[in-house]
Amino acid sequence: MVFDWVTFGEPLSFWQMVLRIVAAVIFGAIIGVEREMKNRPAGMRTHVLVCLGAALIGLVEQQTIAHVVALGASQINVSVGRLTAQIVSGVGFLGAGTIIIADRRISGLTTAASLWCAACLGLAVGAGFTTMALVACLVVMAVLKMMQQIVHVNTYKRLEIQFIHRNETLKYIRDTFDKMEVKILDQDFHAENTQDGQNIYTNVYTLSMPGKTEYQDLITILSEHPNIRTVRTRNV
Repeated sequence: MVFDWVTFGEPLSFWQMVLRIVAAVIFGAIIGVEREMKNRPAGMRTHVLVCLGAALIGLVEQQTIAHVVALGASQINVSVGRLTAQIVSGVGFLGAGTIIIADRRISGLTTAASLWCAACLGLAVGAGFTTMALVACLVVMAVLKMMQQIVHVNTYKRLEIQFIHRNETLKYIRDTFDKMEVKILDQDFHAENTQDGQNIYTNVYTLSMPGKTEYQDLITILSEHPNIRTVRTRNV
């Protein structure tokens, strides 16, 4: 392909190596900027460094093979892909550092996957398959930015709402759910009487959320009602 700089069996020139390094920096930055805009644990610099490091390993492996082949000794065996295999598995440890577990909830898996993809892009660039890396980079960006908008997946959420004035507030809650097309799958009730004689009600809802509805928007709308004291997320 026109953008590929693949040379088998011969060492690369200085400018060929520079072009591959620059391409790795660009591809890593493209993915990293998207992650940084969403305030994820691994941002632009992390993705650039991962992609660049993988590209360097790819260059080292290809240059080593080229120098061995240039010796012309038939009794020398060349192991292809050994360094590459170590990168593909080793980046998993770095990705694990971006995964956060709090209150039995896991976040950061997408960022870990994007780091792994950045390493694969770097290896492709380092080996000279720049066109392949460019197409893969575009696909990765499409997955990160557009897939969630194109493919709507209903999710289950659990919401705890504490409120006063039962009849009036329950109508507002149900109207909000209907307006946002949220279905109630299950609900638990709890009521307690305070020292001033006022009843405080706590409802825990298990909800089916349509893909187009943002969980944060639902919580914001519910919390605007003066009768609602607290709105908290719960683990399903």
